[in-house]
Amino acid sequence: VGELTSLASKAATDQAARAEALPPLRRIEASAAAELHRITVARDNLAIEEQRIQDATDQSRQRLEQIAKDRERAIAFAADATSTSKKLSAEQGEIEITRSAETEEHTAAAEALAAANTQVEETETALNTATALVADIDAQRNGLTHRIGDLEQRLDRMTSRAEEIERQRAELDTHQQDNTTVDEAERTVASCAVAVEAALDQQREAEETRTATEQALSRANAAFQDAHTELARLKAEETAIAKILDAVEDDLWPPLIDAITVKPGFEAALGAALGEDLNVPADEAAPVHWRTLAPLSSALTLPKGTIPMSELVEAPPSLARRLRQIGVVDTDDQGILMARSLAQGQRIVSREGGLWRWDGYTVLSEATTPAAVRLEQRNRLAELRGMLDAATEAVGEVGTVRDAAREAERAARNAEQNTSRAVREALQTLNVARETLASKKEQATIHESRLIALNEALETAVADRDESAQNLSTQQTELAHLPEPLAERENIIRIRTELAKHRNYQVDCYSRHDQLERLAQERANRLQSIASELQTWQRRNVESARQLEDLMEREQALKEELTELAAKPAELDSRRQELMSAVETSEAKRKKAADSLAEAEIALRDGDQILREAETALAQAREYRVRAEGSVDQAKQVCTGIAERVADRLSCRPVDLFEISGLDAEKALPELEATERKVDRLIRERETMGPVNLRARQEAEELTEQINTLNSERDDLLEAIKKLRRGISELNREGRARLLASFKEVDRHFQKLFVRLFGGGGAHLALTESDDPLEAGLEIMASPPGKKLQVLSLLSGGEQALTALALLFGVFLTNPAPICVLDEVDAPLDDANVDRFCTLLEEMTREEKTRFLIITHHRMTMARMDRLFGVTMAERGVSQLVSVDLQEAELLRDIA
Repeated sequence: VGELTSLASKAATDQAARAEALPPLRRIEASAAAELHRITVARDNLAIEEQRIQDATDQSRQRLEQIAKDRERAIAFAADATSTSKKLSAEQGEIEITRSAETEEHTAAAEALAAANTQVEETETALNTATALVADIDAQRNGLTHRIGDLEQRLDRMTSRAEEIERQRAELDTHQQDNTTVDEAERTVASCAVAVEAALDQQREAEETRTATEQALSRANAAFQDAHTELARLKAEETAIAKILDAVEDDLWPPLIDAITVKPGFEAALGAALGEDLNVPADEAAPVHWRTLAPLSSALTLPKGTIPMSELVEAPPSLARRLRQIGVVDTDDQGILMARSLAQGQRIVSREGGLWRWDGYTVLSEATTPAAVRLEQRNRLAELRGMLDAATEAVGEVGTVRDAAREAERAARNAEQNTSRAVREALQTLNVARETLASKKEQATIHESRLIALNEALETAVADRDESAQNLSTQQTELAHLPEPLAERENIIRIRTELAKHRNYQVDCYSRHDQLERLAQERANRLQSIASELQTWQRRNVESARQLEDLMEREQALKEELTELAAKPAELDSRRQELMSAVETSEAKRKKAADSLAEAEIALRDGDQILREAETALAQAREYRVRAEGSVDQAKQVCTGIAERVADRLSCRPVDLFEISGLDAEKALPELEATERKVDRLIRERETMGPVNLRARQEAEELTEQINTLNSERDDLLEAIKKLRRGISELNREGRARLLASFKEVDRHFQKLFVRLFGGGGAHLALTESDDPLEAGLEIMASPPGKKLQVLSLLSGGEQALTALALLFGVFLTNPAPICVLDEVDAPLDDANVDRFCTLLEEMTREEKTRFLIITHHRMTMARMDRLFGVTMAERGVSQLVSVDLQEAELLRDIA
């Protein structure tokens, strides 16, 4: 490193000296290059200047040619302006001569037009007077004629109406209803009501029975669920333990532990006694195995007070010798006392898992062995399988109880459905009886109201007939006294003929007057146009003269410019020769400076190369020295770490390891891989035992508290579920009763309205898809007159609309309101059905005291209403509400 450092210093000195000589040479070379560049740019600019002079010369020649053409056009334009001005002046003189004679003609035409206008106005006044007189007489005669015709028709209509009312009243008297039928219908309704009360009592009893069976079924389901949950838990635990046990089995050489059965409670003792030996197979083909030997002739006896392990374990014969030399005691204290009297090869174990061997080897009961755990799992698996059989039998018994409760609940529900069906039938019978009674009463009421209405209508018709006859006689008298205007009509014809002649003469005067005014206006306009054109052409003539002068000046300037441009190429040639000589001199100077600079740069590169090689060698030497020092430090740290690990784990120095290991210095050391595998196995066994959980008791208490809380919450939830189910049952029962009552009421109104709207037929509502009204669907069955009973979707469009109206009004009558709004409900109906619809509205208005607001465009519906409201737009953008009282309008018409 020292030698390379001195060489690198010398190379750095040489490189610095060469670098100092380089800047002056670079400045000289840059100055020469700049001078050469400046001269080269000046030479290139000469070429650009030559091209510019040539372009300017070409442009000047082109402008000269253009100026010659412009001058020719300006001369021609000036000649055209002079000739056009002469023509316009001549036309202006002619027009002035013509205007001098037009004044007299215009005055004569105006006087003739005024006289014609006076004659036409006088004739029109006479015609209007005669026409107004004739029109007044005709209007009076026509008005009287129309009024007489209307009065004759009204008299005939009132007479026919009075006769029709007399006929209807006589027909009503013959069809008067007997009051005995109403009394019979009332007695029938009372008997049906008693039958309904009895059916309702049976239904309530059936509902109570069903509620009791539902509660019993709920308890049976809960018990079955608990038993099934317990069975599932046992199956899950049994499956988990079986998987754990199956996971460690060796199919080729199964371990001996799977062939051993130990009494419950002694698993820890057997695991401590045999340990890892239980994982060895009994198959002699295995590399490591238990070999079956004959019993010892002189077996050693165990200390008194111990139980031989062979009496507690069922094992293969290969373990007989080992099990006879293992004694089992109940506690660790007994094991400690008896361990002193053990013979060679004997050992004592306690039920908790403690081990005391004859050579002093001791394992305390706190240590848990994998063999003990596996034996406990095997015993637990056998216990679980026994519990599974019992749990399966319990599930079967609870399932039998649940099936019986389910059958009882199903029977109770069927009984409830039968009673519900009986209640529905009784209610249906009662509804039919009530409908019959209502129909009888309605017929009686209708008969009486119609009789009163006919009497009032008859009185009104008779009064209207007498009034119409009196008005007819008066109008006929007035018509007879009106004169015939024949002379006035002949006078009107004569005046119209004269008016036509006067108007023709007036039109001729208008045409002559308008023609003279139009010609005078055209001449005035033409004179103005000629004056404007003369000014324009005179201005253009002046501009053409000025343009010719300007063109002459521009032509002279361009010729002078061309003379100057022709002299410039000779000057540029002399300057080019001077610049060429300067370029050769500057090029030689720059080349000389560049050669000197290149030699200095080559010398500097050589110095840089030598310096880099010296620095590289020095850096490599230093790096090698650092690596060597690092290897030494690392080896020292490894030795120190090994010594610390030895002291930490074995509490000795590294020099004492060979003596502690018990190895023979004369023999070869064991293989490293086998030793490492043994160490890894021992470490895994230690880690399998797991750490000690110091919070196990506290966690157990917390889990117990959580379990108690969950059990309490579970009981509360079960009680809440029972209350909720009882509430749901009560709500369902009340809902069914209310729904059935409303359904019957709506169905009754629907059947009645269907017959009234269709004029016959029949219809009803039906609950489908379920016996429970809360879950059933609704089907509309209808049978118009002449058709079979079918669902609503199979009817025509008009029939569907009319049926829907019947259902709509049926629901409305169930819960009527003072106001009802109907929007375009009569749109799909024909005229006959619209008439029935309007009749139904009138009847409901009288019976239910309901006011109907109807939005419609149908003429028949509007004609049957009491009042009409509409919107009109008399002015654009301004809407106005218009209303008409049809009853008042009809009254006024009858009066008129």
